[in-house]
Amino acid sequence: MEQAAALLRRIDDLVWGPPMLILMLGTGIYLMVRMRFLPIRNLGYALKSVMSFKEKETEQKEGDISSFSSLMTELAATIGTGNIVGVATAMVLGGPGALVWMMISALIGLSTKLAESLLSVKYRTVNEKGEISGGPMYTLCTAFPFRRAGKILGILFALFAVLASFGMGNMTQSNSISLALEETFGISESLSGLVVTILTILVILGGIKSISKITQIVVPCMAVFYMAGAILVILVNIRNLPAGIIQIIKMAFSPKAIAGGAGGTIVASMQQSLRWGVSRGVFSNEAGLGAAGISAAAANTDDPVRQGYVSMTGVFFDTVVICLVTGLALAASGVIGIADQNGIPVTGAALTIAAFSTTFGRWGGTLVSIGIVLFAFATIIGWEYQGEKAFEFLVKKPDYCIIYRFLYALTTFVGAVCTLDVVWDFSDIMNALMAVPNLICVLVLSKTACDEVFRYQKKIHKMTSDNL
Repeated sequence: MEQAAALLRRIDDLVWGPPMLILMLGTGIYLMVRMRFLPIRNLGYALKSVMSFKEKETEQKEGDISSFSSLMTELAATIGTGNIVGVATAMVLGGPGALVWMMISALIGLSTKLAESLLSVKYRTVNEKGEISGGPMYTLCTAFPFRRAGKILGILFALFAVLASFGMGNMTQSNSISLALEETFGISESLSGLVVTILTILVILGGIKSISKITQIVVPCMAVFYMAGAILVILVNIRNLPAGIIQIIKMAFSPKAIAGGAGGTIVASMQQSLRWGVSRGVFSNEAGLGAAGISAAAANTDDPVRQGYVSMTGVFFDTVVICLVTGLALAASGVIGIADQNGIPVTGAALTIAAFSTTFGRWGGTLVSIGIVLFAFATIIGWEYQGEKAFEFLVKKPDYCIIYRFLYALTTFVGAVCTLDVVWDFSDIMNALMAVPNLICVLVLSKTACDEVFRYQKKIHKMTSDNL
């Protein structure tokens, strides 16, 4: 088992080495420049579109759920343990400077998320049951100029997406839930696993409409709940915040730097900060992975670019808002670098709990645990839809998806009761493998994506002029 874990770690380090970082960031930069920075320039418009989410009942648009519900399903899949565990892990293994690279990768990722989402909506299709099906696998099969290569890449993407749904989307999340409930409330892992499995079955059996009804309630509530707690931690430790920010910026760009303070000492290089910042950022917001395009395709929108902009805000909410606040709370509380009784640096959820405890005392663990449970469960049900649509693409029969749903629910229980040290590395690897065919698709079809964005820009100008 130890040899398998060591092998996975080596593969993880390999796939998330310089080539993957260059491909991920390079694609985002290329698209951002080619789109003339419209993803950033139109971020305000995109956020406004989210706020005016209510669709007119008289409008008949192709899609299974509303544009807002689609975004909430995307956010349910992305806002998970990565916002709590991932940020803390990145800032320990990559140093506090990893937070800067998380923000940079998120801003760059706006263009990637816009492109992959609008392409998924543009090339979506309807299955034999009358349901919308879309995502990078359909884009690759429909629009990729080299048809045979497109089909192969589409199959690979769908296969990796299914595997990622069981790992990143499910087992890591249910394991985080069971550990949090056991450590905080003394609830056994088997009982937690049983309850989460039953709740998962009840939600996912109703399909995307049932999932979206839950996510559009749970996601905003859980985000507000967690953000309120993290902001209070920052305010209570506000005197330490300037020094914490200076340390974060310094370590992000120094060849080798040491973070020292009330919490302890962390030594990291700029390469480590970049590696962990980008990989944890992608793990959190999924820009470049392509999975969000599957949920975006289900939206009953009147324009693929409009939904692309709405989908793009998921990166902003997930990383630029929630992950940033988490990172600042860790920096201000001075817990980065602390070690446990065995001298091992504290990381993950335990580090976030330590930060919250500086403000809420023994209740800090309770607040973080509740946040983990809400975030992780939302991720489980959000990722189910994405994995199911990838499974449907592979088997070609929507009726067979019932098999996937029950297997997915059973995996939830397995994840809750098993030790999953290797699953995090496995999930990282699946992220990278999903990203490759998706990024190839986005790069090859970048002209189509940019033409669509420029077409819609004229529409925005017209709408702005008419309102003057």
